[in-house]
Amino acid sequence: MAIPPPVTPPSTRVMNLAHFARQSAQRFPARDAMIWGEKSWSWQTLWSRVNAMAHALSRDYGVTKGDRILVQSPNCNQLFESMLACFQLGAIWVPANFRGMPGDIEWQAELSGAKGMICHADFPQHAAICQSRVAFTIAIGAATFGPDYDGIVAANLGQTVPVAAVQRDDPCWLFFTSGTTGKPKASVLTHGQMGFVVTNHLADLMPGMDENDTALVVAPLTHAAGLHAILAMARGATSVLPAAGHFDAAEIWQLVETYRVTNLFAVPTILKMMVEDPAVDQVDHSSLKTVIYAGAPMYRVDQVLALQKLGQVLVQYFGLGEVTGNITVLPRHLHDAAHDPRPGTCGYARTGIQIEIQDRNGTPLAPGETGEICVIGPAVFAGYWDNPEANAKAFRNGWFRTGDLGHMDAEGFLYITGRESDMYISGGSNIYPREIEEKILNHPGISEVAVIGVPDPKWGEIGVAVCVANSTPPPSEAELRDFLKAKIASYKMPKDFQFWDSLPKSGYGKIPKRLVRETYLQQKSAQGHEN
Repeated sequence: MAIPPPVTPPSTRVMNLAHFARQSAQRFPARDAMIWGEKSWSWQTLWSRVNAMAHALSRDYGVTKGDRILVQSPNCNQLFESMLACFQLGAIWVPANFRGMPGDIEWQAELSGAKGMICHADFPQHAAICQSRVAFTIAIGAATFGPDYDGIVAANLGQTVPVAAVQRDDPCWLFFTSGTTGKPKASVLTHGQMGFVVTNHLADLMPGMDENDTALVVAPLTHAAGLHAILAMARGATSVLPAAGHFDAAEIWQLVETYRVTNLFAVPTILKMMVEDPAVDQVDHSSLKTVIYAGAPMYRVDQVLALQKLGQVLVQYFGLGEVTGNITVLPRHLHDAAHDPRPGTCGYARTGIQIEIQDRNGTPLAPGETGEICVIGPAVFAGYWDNPEANAKAFRNGWFRTGDLGHMDAEGFLYITGRESDMYISGGSNIYPREIEEKILNHPGISEVAVIGVPDPKWGEIGVAVCVANSTPPPSEAELRDFLKAKIASYKMPKDFQFWDSLPKSGYGKIPKRLVRETYLQQKSAQGHEN
């Protein structure tokens, strides 16, 4: 029998993600969409503001479908609105990690070819370094580098803009992840892919979420928390932003009590600090139904404490930015303070996602065998922006290669056992050593360096810089920190600096990080025994 020809779909059009906001404004116009400090915005007000900004971007700045808009800002209502305004026009939202240095965002502007920039007034250096690369800059707050965002919105209130027609593979978000060379890569997230991710998150992580729920935004909206805010928007739920510009456990717990928060997302480091803070015992947090953690390993002792303090509300997921957090889930009922039937697992495959452990040749491995974690499914991104070399490495036979090593048991539960690269995760942030090493090697007193990630009970992992000096005496730790302060973001700063006479070398003259890490940990262990 002849094989019929492939079916050509009559259409690949999908819902524009901005429609979630329009839908909530239609159904729940007077309900709170977002609360931030003393201010709040109803769904109708939020949607009106989004339309006003979209109208200005289109009419006054010539933004059209496919244009990239770079954004540098901490959490605020304008950051969230800028995302929706971009989506509404079919433009592409390009948020930066607001903790990054000006040089980081300059590269992001260059790589993305951003047409314009929306920058918070607190970051004039970031705006200045991108000025020659973008056609316009809009300031969030009073600043000399561009017109004020809120002023533009006020001047355009009452204007409406059609929600752009989009196809399944039309990009909507460039999600930056650092590469092993230190240069960031931009993961292309699309309207169709993100529509699936939203549906999957609601199904697998927080089933039953509706307009009566309230979500607390603890993490940056430029990362996974932005997706979680879209989940709330899809259901007409309220998102609450802490007013403090820094982590404040007491404020977080007070917000949980005041607004009867039902769900929140945090990296394990932040969740650990939250449940260890005395404020957790001083407020009513019984409204919490779901506390989602992801982004780094969470020690069992920390899980137990969180369960003892909060009850059986924990949900874990594993996923990369390239799969938008959509690989595994460990639901509430599999978190137990008294008994852990599968120690170390990060859960089973998400709905619609297939996981396979493969060897170096792409051959699937049997349960219990360790190999690279590979995935397929609608949550997988569309590739890296303008980076065919990275795409060739990231995909094999249709499978996305995560770069993480692990194994699955006979029932399909996944266990992450290591990383193929040298990347480590500290406080929920992916950190790649080479960028830091290159900066350290610029110091005239350093001839060699290896930056490694080692376990830490607070941060999950911390960075250690093992250096070989070419001066006597060697530079002090304080001198190195001062040298690096203006060159790397604070979260990338190594927590420990060590000086050795030499670093181990392979037969090819390379420095095996595994040997550096093993030697360092052995030395620390020996010091502990001596003490």
